[in-house]
Amino acid sequence: MNRKSIAIAALMLLTVTVSVFAQGKADAAATVGIAKYIAAALAVGFACIAGGMAVGKIGAAAMGAMSENAELSGKALPFVGLAEGICLWGFLVALLIIIL
Repeated sequence: MNRKSIAIAALMLLTVTVSVFAQGKADAAATVGIAKYIAAALAVGFACIAGGMAVGKIGAAAMGAMSENAELSGKALPFVGLAEGICLWGFLVALLIIIL
């Protein structure tokens, strides 16, 4: 990731955080409820972005290796599945945040 995308992500996170806690005299239960959903969204969002980046790099390397030697498909493709598992962990964390 370059610095521009990191700066944009940090600005978006700051904007969301300020909007949640700048509600004034809202009751604490509503603020916690909103913060819970924002935390779940961030967990899924970051996990899916990271999983997509990992699948892109691993998938490209796996396809390049398989073009050289077709027998490597059984060894390379499980790593793509492991990278997709990152998204599932993000969903699981979000589900636990919302339930608990």
